[in-house]
Amino acid sequence: MIAVNIGRKLLELYNQENEEHLSPKDFFEKVYFELFYNHSKYMQWVTNSPFVQMKKGQKPDALTEVERQEKLLNLHEKIGAGLKDASIAIGFPASEEKEFATTSGQVSALAMFSTVDDVYCSWIGSGLGIGVAGGLSIFFKHPKILMTVFKGWQYYREYLNDATYTGLRGNQINTWNGQWLSHVFSRDYRAYDPLQNFNPFGSIAGGGLELTTASWTSVLFGISRTLPNTDLTGYVYSLGQTNKTLGFVPFRLPQIQRPIQLYKKLFNDQYHQDAKRIEPLYGTAFSFQRACQMGAIGVQALEPKGLRGLIPTGKDAVSLPNFSKADQEKFISFRTYQTWLLAMLNNDELWDTAGEAAQAFLQYEAGAGKARKDRSNKVKSVLDTARKPQFMRELAEIVEEADNKDVLVELGKTVNRMPADNVSYFITLIRFRYAEFSSKPVQEPVK
Repeated sequence: MIAVNIGRKLLELYNQENEEHLSPKDFFEKVYFELFYNHSKYMQWVTNSPFVQMKKGQKPDALTEVERQEKLLNLHEKIGAGLKDASIAIGFPASEEKEFATTSGQVSALAMFSTVDDVYCSWIGSGLGIGVAGGLSIFFKHPKILMTVFKGWQYYREYLNDATYTGLRGNQINTWNGQWLSHVFSRDYRAYDPLQNFNPFGSIAGGGLELTTASWTSVLFGISRTLPNTDLTGYVYSLGQTNKTLGFVPFRLPQIQRPIQLYKKLFNDQYHQDAKRIEPLYGTAFSFQRACQMGAIGVQALEPKGLRGLIPTGKDAVSLPNFSKADQEKFISFRTYQTWLLAMLNNDELWDTAGEAAQAFLQYEAGAGKARKDRSNKVKSVLDTARKPQFMRELAEIVEEADNKDVLVELGKTVNRMPADNVSYFITLIRFRYAEFSSKPVQEPVK
């Protein structure tokens, strides 16, 4: 029933902006029905609703305007009669007479009173879900997000009616909303030409076009750029033949921006060149549903795919990261790993600390002469640790032999003061900086 509140909020914003006083029913008739259903291609398919229940010989794409008006009247009659199952009121139980059917979602076991206005608001709200890859959608109640999504409806209708896009299938409003929001909040958006740089279409096997689903990271990076100092709560769900409700999830927008900000700060000379390739790499370690199960969407949810295998566990040896500027894609991935680790540590000073530690280890190895292999093994033992006690024991052996003891002693103090959960991330950051400096002369100063 969350759709009711979302729809009511949009109606309030619409009336304010247009200086109108439309009721939910008026808005549904004047705006929603006209955009979504009064055409040969629908923008939304609500299972078992009057708009999709066809008489013998009828097809949605061949209905006359009179027939579409009849279906609208049929919906009005059912709402007026007090019917509120999922085919009449979006997000309500599939059947109130049978209590909660298995296909119900967004419902409560508490007895709740719903008005006719609530039912119309549920329809309005249902068109504001933001679809992301993985088959899930998000409701946000923030005014800017709601109005941005709402203003995108008209463009979706124009595409569906455009003869150039005859093969474009309809009924993808949530998918459209995700693509539109991602586009409007992107760096490529131009208000004077809203559709410039916008291509959300993909081919369908056998012919035709459909909207491709935006990744959850592209949507959230866009929102976090537009609302950088805001934390939002979203409602994550899926409505279909089988409904799914993940519930209310906090979205930590400042955290979501953090890895990108660090990339720009640390690698400013390359940022603008790499920008479009950076964002798709974050948040690829697991699905959006898995990210929601963490309890909140923040830095942790943005873990890049492939990094986990480079984080030491303290058990088996882990390969060092491969640093090579020759392969541009791997080089960019290397940097996204570094920025995510630093964002997780939430302390920018640890970038230099990790670099100084890496240089100290390399200098320690270089000063060994014939015993270099032995020293390299000791450094490897330090970098393969994952916990404080292990790290301190292995580091102590190196400190005894090292010429540059001060840097290593300070490193030990830093790790000792560090929260236990951060130690493996910090050691991994040292490993990345070690791999980076291994490709340079040892005497080169830390950047």
